[in-house]
Amino acid sequence: MDEYYPNLSPFRAGLACKCPRCGRGKLFEGYLTVRASCDVCGLDLRGHDAGDGPAVFIIFILGFIIVPVALWVEMTYRPPLWLHAVMWGPTIIGVTLALLRPLKGLMVALQYRHRTTSEQD
Repeated sequence: MDEYYPNLSPFRAGLACKCPRCGRGKLFEGYLTVRASCDVCGLDLRGHDAGDGPAVFIIFILGFIIVPVALWVEMTYRPPLWLHAVMWGPTIIGVTLALLRPLKGLMVALQYRHRTTSEQD
């Protein structure tokens, strides 16, 4: 290898949605589409696919946090059901959209770190 690439933390690069090799190039093209290659170091990113992993983690995270909070709100304040829908629907959608991209970036960075695609540099 002609160039030096720092040993980046997959957590730092992935959560920042940066290239897992150089840490400078953008990982995504659009909201969730992984770029074909890094525009800075040229890393081929086509083989990296997180699949449904990030969505599953978000389901677990939100289930662990939102369900107990919603139950606590119900037992403490007894709001009408429509208010639960108005409160928790947008909360769940907002947190999902906020976490989906960084968690997908983390999964791609972990794939790169552990060499799980067929072709690596």
